[in-house]
Amino acid sequence: MKTARLLLFVVLLASLVLSACGPAETPVATEPPATEPPATEPPATEPPAPTGLTCAEPIKVGLITDASGVLAIYGQMILRSFMLGMEYATGAPGTAGEVFDFSAVQENTFTLENCQIIVYVADDQSTPDTTATIAREMIEVKGVDILVGTVSSGATATLQGIAAENQIPLIVAPAAANDITGVNFNEYTFRVSRNNYQDAMNLCSYLPTQYSTFVQIAPDYAFGRGSAAAFRDSCTLNGGTFVADDIFAPADTTDFTPYMEQIKTSGAESWIVTWAGGGFIAMMQAAADQGVNETMSLGSTFIDNALMPIFFPNAVGTTSGILYHYTAPQDNAINGWLVFETESRYGVPPDLFDADGMNAALMLVEAIKATNGDTTGAALIAAMEGMTFEGPKGTIYIRPEDHVAIQDMYILTLTNVTDPTFKFYEYVSTNRPEPPCLLPEALKDRCGSLPYGSLGGQ
Repeated sequence: MKTARLLLFVVLLASLVLSACGPAETPVATEPPATEPPATEPPATEPPAPTGLTCAEPIKVGLITDASGVLAIYGQMILRSFMLGMEYATGAPGTAGEVFDFSAVQENTFTLENCQIIVYVADDQSTPDTTATIAREMIEVKGVDILVGTVSSGATATLQGIAAENQIPLIVAPAAANDITGVNFNEYTFRVSRNNYQDAMNLCSYLPTQYSTFVQIAPDYAFGRGSAAAFRDSCTLNGGTFVADDIFAPADTTDFTPYMEQIKTSGAESWIVTWAGGGFIAMMQAAADQGVNETMSLGSTFIDNALMPIFFPNAVGTTSGILYHYTAPQDNAINGWLVFETESRYGVPPDLFDADGMNAALMLVEAIKATNGDTTGAALIAAMEGMTFEGPKGTIYIRPEDHVAIQDMYILTLTNVTDPTFKFYEYVSTNRPEPPCLLPEALKDRCGSLPYGSLGGQ
């Protein structure tokens, strides 16, 4: 029996997906630890190569994120990193600065050769109704050509429909639900964020090397069932065995005692959790009361910097997966620039979703260059399908079949939770998960030769 035990929920798979269970619990408010001063000089970068780009009218972009709602901790990462990404891609900061009070739609203007790019920013508080109102204002009043966002996968589903209805491309960051480029797919939706299948494949590249048998619990709605299927598929393909049927509990469960009894008596070495909302604390309490963590280990991905010291003090020595940590990319000059600028301006290093925000900006600018400033939906779709570009996580490839973003993800070993600059990990390896195509049956032909629906591990 392995001794390492993780005492945390799968935040990467849970906190971003609110489409069927209402608002998630408000993240714990914490003061960031004091950080060491950054280096005095940023890493050397090449200025953008001129392409002769000229635009008759400004290109308008609508960035929708959560600045004050239940997922604001993540929305702020996207806001700062998107603006930094625009600065990196265009070679200069925006002209309006980055102080947002969100009493109205804010804006920053960037210059790319002979084109102006105006970025309008608004706070949707991770509420789909608010997302819809803001998106329509962006389109009908501001006249945006491209949308970017948002944090909540439920709100992103709303945004997808509005973007398609108006034939405006949407770049998704950082929402993770499989459905975004699965059953909710439309040709106008692209993502730079990973999907939940990629999380499962990354973690399951490691878990079955330590544990042979698994059981899992997830919320009883589409996201929970989809994530459970991804973990079952991925971990089975890598040699693991699920010794019991997946356990599904209502999203509003407050008493997890009977579910923990099922997990404890399953005989598994490790239990995997996918959950969204405030029930996690009750789940962990029930697990402690039933002695679950005394007999098996909890499989979990690592999370954002501020919450690691709160929830992971008993997990030092554990090896697990993460989608991004600023120390993980190897010899990456773009990541070095992002780290320097984030530390210099915000007093902290980049966090879990900063790479997603920067990648959204880099993809946007690459698409504008590729179309020579043509912002029609048809032109941008043609440019973004099959696109590759370099970002803080290395090469991003946008699959033309389903618009999934193939990207590096990481396996790290937790060495401490006390470093003042969040240097918590030792690098182990880089993975590049290739998830199956999850398009609905009516669009199956788009998947071509990609594995359809699963990896064949179930």
